[in-house]
Amino acid sequence: MRTITARDESNVSLYDSERHFMPDAAPDLILENTDGVLRLTLNRPDRRNALSSSLIDSLSSALTDIAEDESVKVVVLAANGPAFCAGHDLGEMVGREEQEYRDLFQACTKMMTQIRQLPQPVIARVHAMATAAGCQIVAACDLAVAAEEARFATPGVKIGLFCTTPMVPLVRNIAPKKAMEMLLTGRPISSREALTAGLVNHVVPADELDTTIRQMTDAIVASSGLVVRRGKQAFYQQLPLSEQEAYEMATEGMTQNALCEDAQEGIQAFLEKRPPNWSC
Repeated sequence: MRTITARDESNVSLYDSERHFMPDAAPDLILENTDGVLRLTLNRPDRRNALSSSLIDSLSSALTDIAEDESVKVVVLAANGPAFCAGHDLGEMVGREEQEYRDLFQACTKMMTQIRQLPQPVIARVHAMATAAGCQIVAACDLAVAAEEARFATPGVKIGLFCTTPMVPLVRNIAPKKAMEMLLTGRPISSREALTAGLVNHVVPADELDTTIRQMTDAIVASSGLVVRRGKQAFYQQLPLSEQEAYEMATEGMTQNALCEDAQEGIQAFLEKRPPNWSC
C-alpha cells in the first residue's frame, strides 16, 4: 500500500505498490513504493535534472515523509533523461540578493544532510553524468551504483563558483588529493575512476544497473529494518570519533541492539536453522 504522501502536489507524483498513477501532469519528482523499496526519481530531463528550488523542496519534503515511514526499508535515488543531475539550476542563480543565495544553499544543504541522516539506506542509481550538486548527491548517498558511461565532476571553478558545498561529502568519500584535483580542475572522472576512488560501489553496463541494485535492495530488505536503521546511524556516528571513543560507542550500541526483539529472534532463528520473523 502507498504510505508516503506528497506535500507539494505541483512537483511530486506518487505511484502505489500496484503502480497506479497518482495524477500529476509533469512532476519534478516521482515516488514509487514497492515492497519496502522506495524509488525517488528526479524528473526534469529537459533541464538535465538540475536542482531548482522547487525540486530541492520536493526532495526535502519527501525525505521527511520517508524518515517517518517504517514500511520503507531502502531508498533508490534515480533520474530520468540524459543526465543524472547537472547540479544547481543556474537559471535561478543570476542577480540574486545575498540572503537569497544563502537561503538556496542552506536549503540544499538541509536536503543533502537529510539523505545522510535518513534512517533507511539510500542507493544512488547513476546512469549518466553527475556534476556539481549532482555529484554531491552521489557522495551523500550511502551506496552508489554507476553505469559504465556515467561521469562525475565538480566543475564550479570553471564558471567562477567553486563547488564548496559539494566538496563536503566528496572529501568524506574519497582521498583529499583526488577530491582537490576534481575541485581545482573541474575535470570529469570516469565511472571506473570513481570506483577506484571510492565514490561508487559498483560499475556495471547500463542494462545491468537495475539488476545490480535489486540484488542490493533484496539483501537489505531481507534484514530487520530496525537493525539496519540502527546500524546506519551508528556507522556515521562513529566516523568522526577516535578509535577508543568509537569502540565505547559501538560497545553500548551492540549491547542495546542485543536486547532488541529482532536480535533475539535472529539469533534463535540461526540456532534453529529457520528464517527469522522480523518485527519490521
